[in-house]
Amino acid sequence: METRLRELREDNDLTQEQCAKIAYISKNSYIRYENGERIPPLDTILAFAKYYGTSIDYIAKNTDVKTPYKTNS
Repeated sequence: METRLRELREDNDLTQEQCAKIAYISKNSYIRYENGERIPPLDTILAFAKYYGTSIDYIAKNTDVKTPYKTNS
């Protein structure tokens, strides 16, 4: 998961501080998530998935498909 967070951040030219603000967390927490020292809670992963327009599964490395799932609703 940590490498995906870093890849998404770098692909979008964001700083770690900007990413922390996206998820309403501290910069230190974000750094720990990005370095693999801690696992982010689901609401934090969801905030990043929504911001980057990708799926939670992509961030969690369950798929290599960046696009989010389509729903019929």
